[in-house]
Amino acid sequence: MTRQETVMSRPAPLSKSSCGLSRLFFLLVAGTALAVPFAMLDTADAHATGCADLARRALPDATFTTVETVPDGRWQPPQDQLTRIMSAPGMNVAGHPTQAPNPAFCRVAITLHPSPDSHIRTEVWLPLKGWNGKLLGVGNFGWAGSLMYYGMATGIAEGYAVASTDTGHDSSTPEGQGGRFTLGHPEKMIDYAYRADHLMTVMAKALIRNFYGRKAVHAYWIGCSLGGLEGLIEAKRYPEDYDGIVAGAPPNPIVNFNAEQLWAGWMSYHNPALRVSHDKFHLLNAAVMNACASPVGKKQGFLEEPDKCTFTPEQLQCKGKNTAKCLTANEVQAANNIYQGPLDPQTHQVIFPGPAKGSEDGFSADGKAFPVALDLFRYAAFQNPDWDWTTLKWDTDIQEAARRVGPLLHVDDNLTPFFRHGGRLLMYIGWNDGHNPEQLAGYYQSVQRNAGPAGADAVRLITIPGMGHCYGGTACDTFSKLGAIDDWVSHRQAPEQVIAARVDNGQVVRTRPLCAWPKVARYDGHGNMDDAASFACVLPDAH
Repeated sequence: MTRQETVMSRPAPLSKSSCGLSRLFFLLVAGTALAVPFAMLDTADAHATGCADLARRALPDATFTTVETVPDGRWQPPQDQLTRIMSAPGMNVAGHPTQAPNPAFCRVAITLHPSPDSHIRTEVWLPLKGWNGKLLGVGNFGWAGSLMYYGMATGIAEGYAVASTDTGHDSSTPEGQGGRFTLGHPEKMIDYAYRADHLMTVMAKALIRNFYGRKAVHAYWIGCSLGGLEGLIEAKRYPEDYDGIVAGAPPNPIVNFNAEQLWAGWMSYHNPALRVSHDKFHLLNAAVMNACASPVGKKQGFLEEPDKCTFTPEQLQCKGKNTAKCLTANEVQAANNIYQGPLDPQTHQVIFPGPAKGSEDGFSADGKAFPVALDLFRYAAFQNPDWDWTTLKWDTDIQEAARRVGPLLHVDDNLTPFFRHGGRLLMYIGWNDGHNPEQLAGYYQSVQRNAGPAGADAVRLITIPGMGHCYGGTACDTFSKLGAIDDWVSHRQAPEQVIAARVDNGQVVRTRPLCAWPKVARYDGHGNMDDAASFACVLPDAH
């Protein structure tokens, strides 16, 4: 299927010069050990003449594992759960209903080892013709541990050089699943938090310069969930790595967000009377939709403006005996607790707000822990696989977890150096995500305030009615993140409105504008409800 040109094995650990000026890096090329000066990395006259020639270039703390030419249409991603998620139209970074076949490209796979405990698998794909002069870094999902091949394939088909990394662990192994890899491995935690993404970016830019003989004119980052948080971390720690960042549903601050994900299970574990069946949550959702959705929302199956919905669970409370058509007092309390989110018992402040109205079909109060969130506390924060989540203290444990993990993974609201560099930040999130968009809107406003005149016009937020976590739901969830950020950076066209589609079985069945917050899409009252032309972006108080 592919023609492999060079395969290299990992060298033994190297001793490093104290001054670093005479540092040498060893690679195995065609079975021969070569010592190559670090200076070759950025030497202008070291332009590669072909794909195989790249393997003869030195990269610091790195080992080439595969360099091959992949012919047109021959790339096949591995088939696993992540692939199924990433192949959904709503996850397509260019907004295509289906995945386009790949053009011919040079595939470079490298393992980075910036510390003795680091093993960061990274790939850079370079179009053999038609390169548009730009780099795309593709963010991860969940706890990472895999390369984001679908995002890379979309980017390469759009003419980009693309890069992805597993962030330093392999999720296909038992020790690499979830957050287990952080247990007793502080260097791997650093790789996961920020080092892998930054080194991948530096390496990708160096390979681009060597392969094409010129630098990338722009570099973009696109990711959702963990990938969105990675984008914020890049903007904060390495403001010159990327010119444009698309950060979908970034779980920030992640300790607080994961605490909220444990909240409903924790409360219903400690008080079984607060356990609620899916049928009752579905009943609540139907009542919310009936009370607050517009005719368009009722027809298409989502609540357009959840933050304006005044319906409360008390309006469904049983007047007499419990039936399938009402909520008991305990079920009302459970729903209100979930909407509110967990409280710090000392300050009585909300640690992280609960999900928005209209998303009740995704609620769960079954006395069980949310596994992805649980891993952050037992592995990354407390380094104890036997940590009992039912003993979670909502003041001291949250504070301690934030003290340990926050310096690596939390991003404050001062991104001014990124904006001063000329960077543009587009955030997006679905109203049916477990992450309440109102929380992200608060962060967005703080970022704008801190940026001042230098960055007031350099950040946008898009909230998407009906969309779940990063994609899915009944929403128009498919839009070109790549097109939006490129238009903004390259052509100064800020994404005040983006046209999105709903795709079923590879076909577009309706379109709708997505509006830059705080504006919302309003139906004109007479056009085709399935056509974006029948909507206008207006301020929510407009009539």
